[in-house]
Amino acid sequence: MKETKNFSVLFLAQAAMIAAIYVVITLVFAPFSYGEVQVRLSEALTVLPVFTPAAIPGLFIGCLISNILGGCIVPDIIFGSLATLLGAIFTYLLRNKNKFLAPLPPIIANALIVPFVLRYGYQVPLPIPFMMLTVGIGEAISCGVLGMILHTALNKYKHLIFKTAA
Repeated sequence: MKETKNFSVLFLAQAAMIAAIYVVITLVFAPFSYGEVQVRLSEALTVLPVFTPAAIPGLFIGCLISNILGGCIVPDIIFGSLATLLGAIFTYLLRNKNKFLAPLPPIIANALIVPFVLRYGYQVPLPIPFMMLTVGIGEAISCGVLGMILHTALNKYKHLIFKTAA
């Protein structure tokens, strides 16, 4: 019973910290975090499901709160956050494969979902394939480049940072 309670507390604490860090990074870099051409630096955190399943709800809640506080419309709050959730789930499922696969799920999920939100929610007149490219490039920078730098840095210390409850 005690082990389960410790695990639950640890899981919730990790998820809450990841959500808080996501929100802070998104809002501090707000000029780059929103719009049809965006590089949301907080998306680098989408590699964290490789290290802990607590990152899945943490990233989802962090994105949800960021979208609410950033003044996004309801479809963006819902579907943008779901794109991050899908990316986090599939990153977790790929965690034991090649480390270079980790950033692909959030890049793909956002590149496929966000352009439709931009087009039909915000009435951005750009063609959807073009916005898939721009959103995909922004995600590739955030998840692919910055996320892999974060992955490399954390991988050296994962046994210290992402301990499991004993």
